[in-house]
Amino acid sequence: MPLKIYKPTTPGQRFKTGLLFAEITKTKPQKTLISRLVKTAGRSGGQVTTRGRGGGHKRNLRIIDFKRRKKDVMAVVAAIEYDPNRSANIALLHYADGEKKYILAPLKLKVGDRIQSSDITEVKDGNTMPLKNMPIGTFVHNIELTPGTGGQIARSAGSAAIVAAREGKYIHLKLPSKEVRKIHGTCLATIGQIGNIDWKNMTFGKAGKSRHYGRRPKVRGVAMDPGSHPHGGGEGKSGTGMNPKTYTGKSAFKKTRNRKKPSTKFILKQRKKR
Repeated sequence: MPLKIYKPTTPGQRFKTGLLFAEITKTKPQKTLISRLVKTAGRSGGQVTTRGRGGGHKRNLRIIDFKRRKKDVMAVVAAIEYDPNRSANIALLHYADGEKKYILAPLKLKVGDRIQSSDITEVKDGNTMPLKNMPIGTFVHNIELTPGTGGQIARSAGSAAIVAAREGKYIHLKLPSKEVRKIHGTCLATIGQIGNIDWKNMTFGKAGKSRHYGRRPKVRGVAMDPGSHPHGGGEGKSGTGMNPKTYTGKSAFKKTRNRKKPSTKFILKQRKKR
């Protein structure tokens, strides 16, 4: 999807770029597939748990079918829609038995295409089947980590993993982060790369648009006074003078993984070099 560059008629539009939404074919969501989205504003029990969150435009939650467990029923793509809750677009499916569901829209999916979920099906964008039945080199998204839990990996705009190899009952997947991971062959995945790939190239152009997304202003710790942040205080522009800390005084970037129960036994290649 190409980007639109705005004429600088106002200061806020001087560096603004936006999406053309050329793929979008329907503007109003399916009423039976939306629910009320309650905002927490970064608070739990009245206490701020995530700073810099709050406000934002009102939204409805689109109910997405991440599990794709409706087997061997053909569906027709009725519309490609915008979803305010995610970077990817969504596709409205009309199944042959009359049921309607939303899925994440792959890059090449178009209105009128016929797709399905099955144990063995055509290698076609939008079709879903177990990883063990996919050819080596297939691009996939919406991948399950455990059979039956629904897709958890590669769900954002432009994301796709590659089926790299087979090892017994496991499949080697090369993830978007370059990590290589073993996943059970019975886990479902959807074929193709997720669309809206230019989403990451969009420039807001003004702070007000961040507020529409529910993001409040952030203040650097070094710009505060010493009573508000450990990095604060000093004359002029002064550094932290210490290892980075949170505003509560705890060490920042602390590793929280439990070394007694490592979760790396299925990771064959780390995304970061050791």
